[in-house]
Amino acid sequence: MDHSVWSVPAREVAPIAHGGDLGALRKAFPDAPEPWLDLSTGINPVPYRVPPVEASAWTRLPEAAEVRALREAAASAYGAPDADHVVPAPGTQILIETLPRLLAPTRVAVLGPTYAEHAAAWARAGHAVTETSDFDALGAARVAVIVDPNNPDGRTRPLAERRALAEALAARGGLLVADEAFADLEPVESLCPHVSAPDLASGLVVLRSFGKTYGLAGLRLGFAIADAATAARIAAALGPWAVSGPALAIGRAALSDADWRARAARDRAADAGRLDRMIARGGGRIVGGTCLFRTADFPDGPDLFRRLAASGIAVRRFAGHPDRLRFGLPPDKAGWCRLSRVLR
Repeated sequence: MDHSVWSVPAREVAPIAHGGDLGALRKAFPDAPEPWLDLSTGINPVPYRVPPVEASAWTRLPEAAEVRALREAAASAYGAPDADHVVPAPGTQILIETLPRLLAPTRVAVLGPTYAEHAAAWARAGHAVTETSDFDALGAARVAVIVDPNNPDGRTRPLAERRALAEALAARGGLLVADEAFADLEPVESLCPHVSAPDLASGLVVLRSFGKTYGLAGLRLGFAIADAATAARIAAALGPWAVSGPALAIGRAALSDADWRARAARDRAADAGRLDRMIARGGGRIVGGTCLFRTADFPDGPDLFRRLAASGIAVRRFAGHPDRLRFGLPPDKAGWCRLSRVLR
């Protein structure tokens, strides 16, 4: 597979709506009560407690040993073979933007509907992008992109199927990009341990998100897991000091805390069950999700969105599916009560 950088003029891609845009909602619903309850993102509402950060981390450039320590912690947390297979980045989004620029233009298939930035990033880099709902059709492209567990419906495929796809692509010089942003707290098997398998060659890159799991999205930290040679190419494209010193320290502490991650998985799963029951009482039909968000169809979806927003509650809506809404988890008792009042 040709990994050489290929420069093309950026293609025009329509802006993509994301959750968390409270500024736009405040303009649209100026009489909504403050503060807003933001349930429009799939971020853990109970964040990891940030440990003390050495003062010098703010005043000097990060050292290679600190980067290595974070890579080792991530390799252990994600099941990667070792630190040489891990690339830290300032958020997963920058990796989504970087990967398409490392390959010459080719055919790309994205398993959808899913997180729209994947298709947009490959299109901006000059690739021919197709979105398909047929998993078996992905192998016909040179590059396939899957999000597993999927956003927004939580769809997942057995590990054997995902690995077989990666193997088939690698056999003819292709690539599978597997976005596992929501895998940390889910009972799913990751592709991370397989990135160095001989039959996958350089045909697999796994993306992992830190901010969603640990409730620290503003820290901007994410990871690419790949074979050592591909990891080195991605790291070179990001350049030196890609991750800040404070993010290195906080990320290392959080990723090394397996007990916290286990508790978070248990507690957020219980919260997701509670949210399912609340949505059902409000007339919604659950179509899927993860323990950090739940997606449901409502007979009065657009009207419910407006009623929630008028009450200062932001949820995620979908232009192509107006009856569908995605709910993040409330952070506290007051938030749960506030949501319950509107859904009733």
